Amino acid sequence: MTELPELSGKVALVTGASRGIGYGVAEALVARGDRVVITGRNEDALKEAVERLGAQRAGYVAGKAHDEAHQAVAVEHAMETFGRVDFLVNNAGTNPVFGPVADLDLNVARKVFETNVISALGFAQRTWHAWQKDNGGAIVNIASVAGIAPSPLIAAYGVSKAALINLTQQLAHEFSPGVRVNAIAPAVVKTKFAQALYEGREAEAAAAYPLGRLGVPSDIGGAAAFLTSDQSDWVTGQTLVVDGGIFLNAGVG
Repeated sequence: MTELPELSGKVALVTGASRGIGYGVAEALVARGDRVVITGRNEDALKEAVERLGAQRAGYVAGKAHDEAHQAVAVEHAMETFGRVDFLVNNAGTNPVFGPVADLDLNVARKVFETNVISALGFAQRTWHAWQKDNGGAIVNIASVAGIAPSPLIAAYGVSKAALINLTQQLAHEFSPGVRVNAIAPAVVKTKFAQALYEGREAEAAAAYPLGRLGVPSDIGGAAAFLTSDQSDWVTGQTLVVDGGIFLNAGVG
């Protein structure tokens, strides 16, 4: 970034943000003047991301999202470095298996839920107690359209994202009125994480979308910026579908 905006005074913690959707979210928040702490497993990738975001506006903590010690260190780092955590964006996720759930290895299912659901709860709890309980703020959980309608190709992932959507509603109820909690449900976004869903057939995959293209990380970054802004001050417990219109085709044909 060549020119940084004036600081907003707000601070965000974004998980799984060395690249892809998480980085797109962090970039959108920095672009409006927030400071961010990003997390991820790859320290080198996090360092590079912070350099692009602007070292004076961003920090990082490397670790695995489901690790409770990592969750504690990430929140503590944000508090010690920037003095507050106004916003939490739970983006860290995993999808190590494709196919239906009929023969799903239960140990794999546990891993999916640990990362996609339990880690989001852990980060929310720690952010709540560290800052938001007394000072307010907003939480955004990155879910998926697969959590709204069945998706046999990524069934385990979809079930976990359905749980994340329900967790969003529960947290919104418990954390009101000071903290708003919402979710974003993207369709296919062009990232390394989702590459298997479109690689080698992007034009064909994009043709199914009324808007004629797959998503890009900045699409989700913009939605997260909205849900953590004053413009969404009367929105909580909701799931914002950002899908290029793919749900418009449901039941057609």
